[in-house]
Amino acid sequence: MSHANARLAPAGRLIMVQRIQSGRAVAHVAAEMGISRTTAWRWWRRFQAEGVAGLVDRSSVARSHPAQTVSCRETRVRIMRHLTRRGPVFIARKLGMHASTVGRVLGRHQTPLLRELDPVTGAVIRATRRSARRYEHDHPGSLIHIDVKKLGRIPDGGGWRADPAQTAAVHRTSRQRAGYDYVHAAIDDHSRVAYAEIHDDEKGHTCAAFARRAITFFASLGVVVERVITDNAFAYRHTRAFHAALADHQVAQKFIKPHCPWTNGKVERLNRTLAIEWAYARPFTSNAERRAALPAWLAYYNLDRAHLGIEGKTPIDRINNGRGQYS
Repeated sequence: MSHANARLAPAGRLIMVQRIQSGRAVAHVAAEMGISRTTAWRWWRRFQAEGVAGLVDRSSVARSHPAQTVSCRETRVRIMRHLTRRGPVFIARKLGMHASTVGRVLGRHQTPLLRELDPVTGAVIRATRRSARRYEHDHPGSLIHIDVKKLGRIPDGGGWRADPAQTAAVHRTSRQRAGYDYVHAAIDDHSRVAYAEIHDDEKGHTCAAFARRAITFFASLGVVVERVITDNAFAYRHTRAFHAALADHQVAQKFIKPHCPWTNGKVERLNRTLAIEWAYARPFTSNAERRAALPAWLAYYNLDRAHLGIEGKTPIDRINNGRGQYS
């Protein structure tokens, strides 16, 4: 599109065709206007065919886009994003599309980024704090992140998510208290293979028993745990049972810097993924039903879920012979 003071702005084109209309030669008018004969003839012929309306700039967009994603597929992408709140890699695998195509579709429709959305409701919120420094250990078992996620238990009937009549006020007036579940989680820094259990507390002996079983789980995959990093909770820093559990397996313990949870970011991200894709992925009718769904989700997470942070691979594929395909 020409700028306002160009020789052949719409007003200049009108002057040019008026001079040609007066009987002057096209070549002479082109020389006066400082343009080529070809350009002058093009605008003169367009004026003859369309009148003054033909002197207006036309859109440079092609009349047809044979390679553009059809509208019905774009709609499926947007619906999948709204329902799952997942990234282009996940949506592309589900719909049989390229991740770059899904990304362009989401960008074309000005879809908010996932970091701008509330993980439960999907409402747009302010972005959370992120660390500018990212690290990754070079082999499985070099560092295991451990943390506990506290979840409110689901009352019988499913609570307000399953039944709007079961509001918070109803449960406050009753004498029954649902309480909390404590999801103990461990994730390998290199491969992102995860292990999790649900317990009734986060006391020292519970954390110690979980650590022993987590180390055994990684050992079953051929991964030798060398170091464990945790936050500064009392159970991790001051409990002898937890220290003994690590010492028995010759595992070193590291602590994050106080008040800096992002330094234990991989397990914190796992906690968020647990909440979005398992704990609050759908309305459960009871707490037992949600508990029973965790093992299947963990298997999916380790074996089938692609991770953008590890180049779209699944966690198990980053462990040598993780699927047991070699004898």
